[in-house]
Amino acid sequence: MATVYFYEKTGCVNNTRQKKLLTEAGHRVIAKNLLTEAWEPLSLRAFFVGLSVRNWFNYSAPAIKTGEVDPESLTETEALALMLRDPLLIRRPLMQSGGRKMAGFDQQRVDAWLGLAATDAHQDVESCVRQSAQRGCGHD
Repeated sequence: MATVYFYEKTGCVNNTRQKKLLTEAGHRVIAKNLLTEAWEPLSLRAFFVGLSVRNWFNYSAPAIKTGEVDPESLTETEALALMLRDPLLIRRPLMQSGGRKMAGFDQQRVDAWLGLAATDAHQDVESCVRQSAQRGCGHD
């Protein structure tokens, strides 16, 4: 099976569930803190190949929820600059295995890429389960 470098927000419930799916499938998961990683524009950009700029973002981030950041109106350069200043804006998880990188945890894409253990049904392991008016994944 694969070794997966898994950039997460420590304590995120969904990231914990996602790592569990990977380990249950026999993969070795090396968890790294997305928020403290020393990102460079090119190293971060590599996780978003094939995605539109709007899909690079964590829509639970406080700056997006308050309207301070509008992912729909940003260029690639502007988006990366904002993410380097505020890593909560980055869609999670970022994963790397072999030479391939991916942002987000679309189970079908992850299964096609790495293989996941058979489950009765695909679960939503990307939407924040802790969102509320006061707290979202950006805060906890």
